[in-house]
Amino acid sequence: MNVETLMRLLLAAQVLCGHRDYVVIGSLSVLGMAQVEAVPADMTLSIDADCYTLADPPRIFDLCAKLGEGSPYHQQHGVYLDPVSPHLPTLPQGWAQRLILIERPPVVAHCLDANDAALSKLARGEPRDLRWVRAGLRVSLIAMPTLRLRARQTTFLDEAEQQATLRRLESLAAEFKTMPGSGSNH
Repeated sequence: MNVETLMRLLLAAQVLCGHRDYVVIGSLSVLGMAQVEAVPADMTLSIDADCYTLADPPRIFDLCAKLGEGSPYHQQHGVYLDPVSPHLPTLPQGWAQRLILIERPPVVAHCLDANDAALSKLARGEPRDLRWVRAGLRVSLIAMPTLRLRARQTTFLDEAEQQATLRRLESLAAEFKTMPGSGSNH
C-alpha cells in the first residue's frame, strides 16, 4: 500500500462515518515518514490499515461491513480497513505526542512514529512483525538505541510480555551487530 491508497481508504471511511481524523497504528503507520520513498517495500506490504477514529475510537468498528476484510471496498481495491482499539498496541510513553500527520483534506492520518510502531511489533512478536522491524533497522528508519530507550518507557501488559519483548530486542541487536555494513547506527 502507498500513501495515496491509504488516504483514499480513509476518505471512504470519512464519507461513511463523518470523522476526519484517523490514528494509524500498524505496519502502514510508516507511510507517515517524511521521506516515504525511503521506506523499504517490506514495510508496506500490508493490505490492511490498522486504525481507529481519533475522536470516537469505537466508531471505527461500524465501518467493517463496508470497508473491512471481505467488504465490497476490499474486493474492488485490494485493500481494507482493519478497525482496532486504541488499547490494542503496547506503546511507550509519549507516543501520542510523536504522531506524524498526513493531511489530505478532509482527512488526516495520525501515524505512529516508526520506532513506536517497532516497539509495538516487538511486543507482538509475530514473524511478519519482526520482518518489518528488521527492514526498518536495515535502512535506519528504526534505531536500536531509540528502541532500547523506549522499551524502558513502556508499560507492558504483564511481565511475560515485557521479558519476551526485551529478548526479541536483544536478539535483533545481536543480529544487526554481526551483519556486514550494519555500522554503529544500530
